[in-house]
Amino acid sequence: MDKLIELHLHLDGSLRPETVWELAKEQNIKLPANTVDEVRDQMQVPEDCRTLEEYLTRFDLPLLVLQTREALERAAFELTEDLAKEGVTYAEIRFAPQLSIKGGMTQEQAVEAAIEGVKRGMEQYPSIRVGLILCCMRGEDNEEWNLQTVEAAKKYLGDVVCAVDIAGAESLYPTERFAPVFEKVREYGLPSTIHAGEAAGPESMKTALAFGAKRIGHGVAAVEDPELVRRLIEEQITLEVCVTSNYQTKVVPSIEAHPIRRLFNAGVRVTVNSDNRTVSNTNVRKELDILRNVFGFKEQEIEKMEEYAWEARFLR
Repeated sequence: MDKLIELHLHLDGSLRPETVWELAKEQNIKLPANTVDEVRDQMQVPEDCRTLEEYLTRFDLPLLVLQTREALERAAFELTEDLAKEGVTYAEIRFAPQLSIKGGMTQEQAVEAAIEGVKRGMEQYPSIRVGLILCCMRGEDNEEWNLQTVEAAKKYLGDVVCAVDIAGAESLYPTERFAPVFEKVREYGLPSTIHAGEAAGPESMKTALAFGAKRIGHGVAAVEDPELVRRLIEEQITLEVCVTSNYQTKVVPSIEAHPIRRLFNAGVRVTVNSDNRTVSNTNVRKELDILRNVFGFKEQEIEKMEEYAWEARFLR
């Protein structure tokens, strides 16, 4: 396989536990953990995780230490390094700059730090190309912050920053509530991908498509709506599927019940991704092994998915 691509990967869900431990010491932050192993346990999703909302609590610890330029730059560099060492050739890392402003940084400064980190990583590891997707967040009363994220995306869109997303608790904060944000995204002509069809059903995906998304994060709920499946195929919409994560958030009752095989066989452009390397204790190679071992995907089919991912990439 000459291409190994990761389109759906969260920075704060993929920090090295050792780095969180070291950054906390440097920043004099008291963690609710006494060892690196305890940090790792608190960053990884528990086996009995019941919902997406519970899964999302695992981001609290890394976000404590991602409030300085130096920390964000280091995290972005290290993730680029980890991906390159794994043989990933193209990756898009996403993060929400508004979640790193508690220490006095602006969103623009947070974006600049992440750009510096991935650029340093690409200089050291020329085998990989990395883009950054800026996430708006689902939540109460944060429209102003989301609009700031869109402005940052407009300002820095180029050879690293490549798109806008919205992430967070999908069932608590439905996609349609963020229409003004995506109006601005469309006005600026920014590429976008939207988390949808994960904790919420097919309707959330239809809203995402109405907002102009050409890719959908997760999107597994499409399997419940044959008409939507037809539309995804006709409009060549790419799904960023994350099998392990979908099982952990109980989008599916078991790995075996995941609809990735059905969607692929129907002709939907599905891609394989890890979502959160640390939180989900996975990586794109492990995810590919699941496709081979659980769903019987052949190498030719996996190459087809890598082709879908390559065609859907935001950086050209």
